[in-house]
Amino acid sequence: MKHKKAGALNVLVEALKKSSITTISFVLLIMIVIASVSSPYFLDSYNIQALIRDLAFVGMIGMAQSLLLLVGELDLSVGKIASLCGILAGMMMVTYGVDPYLALGLALILGLVFGIINGLLITQLRLNAMVATIGMQGVYGGINLVLTKGKAITGIPESIYILGKGTIGFIPIPFFFTIAVAIFILFLVKKTKTGRYIYAIGNNKEAAKILGIKVDRIRVMLYAIVGLISALAGILYVARLGSSQSSIGESWPMNSIASAVIGGVALTGGVGNPVGALIGSAIISIISNLIVLLGVSVYWQSAVSGFVVVLAISFSSISTILAEKRQKKVKLSVTEEKGQGETS
Repeated sequence: MKHKKAGALNVLVEALKKSSITTISFVLLIMIVIASVSSPYFLDSYNIQALIRDLAFVGMIGMAQSLLLLVGELDLSVGKIASLCGILAGMMMVTYGVDPYLALGLALILGLVFGIINGLLITQLRLNAMVATIGMQGVYGGINLVLTKGKAITGIPESIYILGKGTIGFIPIPFFFTIAVAIFILFLVKKTKTGRYIYAIGNNKEAAKILGIKVDRIRVMLYAIVGLISALAGILYVARLGSSQSSIGESWPMNSIASAVIGGVALTGGVGNPVGALIGSAIISIISNLIVLLGVSVYWQSAVSGFVVVLAISFSSISTILAEKRQKKVKLSVTEEKGQGETS
């Protein structure tokens, strides 16, 4: 009986070692300890609440981006979709007198449409995802500036402020939206056939097509989901600021990729868990928060975010290279054993 328990414990330990979620959670814990020691204000209730509120937006976009990374693609227009949907919602409320919550609903639909446009451009014209979404980033950003002339839209109805500034108990309301997004994405990738298809496409797109999987349809669907979540983050941020601004979401593309990669989602596709992106977002949020608390210039935030992306990608690439080397060694040893067996 004792041997069975020991065996089960060993299996559990090995599973935890292999789990990227466990590893990144441990890294998050270390970051919290470092931040707590570095600044006496880190664990202040007001700061923790502000940190959770920031995490809500980065986490939302990070999990959305992880869906595309699972199929080996990405969307660099997420920030501009968010700001454009926020601006359009603001214009509907302020300029045209549309009911605030109806305007927010329409903005969500527009985000879905923008995502579908991205997906159709990439799948139907066979464009590279990174190049296409960089182009669409310029398109959405240009429309932003045409509509606003670079000025913020003020006079947003206070009735929606609760969505961005409100709390339920201690927890900011935007974080509950993030949890809802996490549940939806987890259900999609872990409990549905579509989720299995997503991983299959990420592992081998051509093989997935041969198996009869509607690859392009799933890709367009993922871009649509990303557009919808980007719009959600954008309008929640408008509710937080009390104004619609074209600068909303400028750092989100880089941070969302960094969050997903730090969270164990492979850039090559087919590997990872979207929940890891939420944990990765928490690490990035803590770094940004610590920069502010330590009085470091905010201009360093962009540099630090870029460094974190490169570091995360480097670790991902190094682990892939090491895994490939291990596989080659195994194949060579198997080949040698077969050769020795035939000789004997």
